[in-house]
Amino acid sequence: MSAPDQALKTTPLTAAHVAAGARMVEFGGYSMPVQYRDGVLKEHLWTRDHAGAFDVSHMGPSYLTLANKTGDGEADHAAVAAVIEPLVSADIAGLKPGQVRYALLLAPDGGVLDDLMIGRPFAPEAQGMLQIVVNAGTKDADFAAIAAAAGDRATLERADDNALVAIQGPQAAEVVAALLPDAAAMSFMTLRWIVFEGHGLAVTRSGYTGEDGYEILVPRAIAAAFWDRLLADDRVRPIGLGARDSLRLEAGLPLYGHDLDATVSPIEGNLAFAVSKRRRKAADFPGAARILAELKDGPARLRVGLRVLEGAPAREGAEIADVAGAVIGVVTSGGFSPSLGGPIAMGFVPPAFAEPGTPLKVIVRGKPQAAEVVAMPFVPHRYFRQA
Repeated sequence: MSAPDQALKTTPLTAAHVAAGARMVEFGGYSMPVQYRDGVLKEHLWTRDHAGAFDVSHMGPSYLTLANKTGDGEADHAAVAAVIEPLVSADIAGLKPGQVRYALLLAPDGGVLDDLMIGRPFAPEAQGMLQIVVNAGTKDADFAAIAAAAGDRATLERADDNALVAIQGPQAAEVVAALLPDAAAMSFMTLRWIVFEGHGLAVTRSGYTGEDGYEILVPRAIAAAFWDRLLADDRVRPIGLGARDSLRLEAGLPLYGHDLDATVSPIEGNLAFAVSKRRRKAADFPGAARILAELKDGPARLRVGLRVLEGAPAREGAEIADVAGAVIGVVTSGGFSPSLGGPIAMGFVPPAFAEPGTPLKVIVRGKPQAAEVVAMPFVPHRYFRQA
């Protein structure tokens, strides 16, 4: 057990992780648990079979609020959506009350500066506000860009001094319903504010594992107590960043700074769905000329999934070659898949090599190993959607 480095930022749950025997590492400038005593493999499989609790307080939750509300909920939502839409790819104006949408923060040339979640509150009195959650490593730059765009039209309030807790897995809904009964009726990608023992929690039915579950923004004052209440349920175990990474890899979800960066467009990143239909028609987002051209004519490269058929896992930076040995791309995420019992990876290749079933090679420690392009996700998603 290692104590957190005092030079690093901590979360409201850091002391609980250290007390539980977590191995702490630096991630995004924070001291974070990479694994607990059970280890990454067992934590991963526990989440797939039961429910895992993750501290993701290093992320960047925030609230963008219209400066001058009219009291007309639809008009106020349209006005606050107009603040953020010039920065992102998604249709925020079209969000219904309580709906959350995945969006991409774009550079002027269409490169991805971050991927984020934007939610419209459900409550009538909260219209004219958006909940925005950005990535840990980019949050200062993201917040600065959003605040600059808002000017005097809206205010951005950071909420990253609180705890953000993710509960993921097939038993997560039952666990959360025992504490927050109103959460049971929520569907995937919805947001509700729920009162827990006199404290307001922002609850989103979403996650980063491919499993059903929730992300819950908990006030700092009750964060440790709420965490303990979750872990008191025998179906729940604490899960570190190591298993969170292998779970998201199996789910085919990109990690910003690895599978996405400012050189990657949404189309190259295989995230065309994040460029909403209305925004495409209006061509009113950063980098529209490049992105719309790639939608029409195809990108120069494409993020794909790979099954490594022999040898060791191909990690980030490993070269991808065609069957003749010519290097055609690079691995951006890779590792052992506990659910599948073998190595998997994601990386970029030219579109001609992106079709599932295409045989390729990955170069690991100078040795070519057989691989094959496969459809993503590697493990099917199990999100909960209302019928």
